[in-house]
Amino acid sequence: MFTGLVEAEGTLVSRTRIASGAKLFVRAPFTPLVLGESISTDGVCLTVDAFGEGGFFATASSETLEKTTLGKKAIGAKLNLERALPLGGRLGGHIVSGHVDGVGEVATSTREGESTRVTFTYPAALARFLAEKGSIAVNGVSLTVNGVEGSTFHVMLVPHTREYTAWTLAAGEKVNLEVDVLARYVARLLEVGRAVGVGVGVEGEGAHANASKSRDDALLAKLAGSGFM
Repeated sequence: MFTGLVEAEGTLVSRTRIASGAKLFVRAPFTPLVLGESISTDGVCLTVDAFGEGGFFATASSETLEKTTLGKKAIGAKLNLERALPLGGRLGGHIVSGHVDGVGEVATSTREGESTRVTFTYPAALARFLAEKGSIAVNGVSLTVNGVEGSTFHVMLVPHTREYTAWTLAAGEKVNLEVDVLARYVARLLEVGRAVGVGVGVEGEGAHANASKSRDDALLAKLAGSGFM
């Protein structure tokens, strides 16, 4: 697990195709690195499987290359890096797994005082997971969703985030998106609940069943109104 608080900036040095995907070499300032540890690399959880001078090697599967930006990232590109959260460590951002849900794109980037307002487009399938004031990881960075409008959402980057994370924020830049794990499980629970008829009592009828269904309908309406559905 990660927190979405970037620890360091790395560099994609090489991407060598292999049968199962690609072998990546990432320059990283971490010392010491541990064989087998997990590192969030632009929001993608990678496993250190070998060491190199000044960095680490990791194998990215064909699925990872296809569903994230790592398959097309330019050699020499800067990457956001975060090591896994140690037991007892501070959870300063939000719970991030490093499992990318989709690729978005920078739509606009404008300065507002000392901060930067950035608008991203996102895949339609992620709409039910995005809510105002909810959390999202963009290229591994924990951010607060300030608003959702149609097929876009926007965030505000404070100066510290701009300075210590790797982005160009140019229009059209592709980014890895990971939705809040809590939103993911709420959506799944509701989906399963509808499939098995949540709200029906043991007997399946009567006042108890009606009251339960009423509570469930109210919950669904509230979640829908908050942008989770």
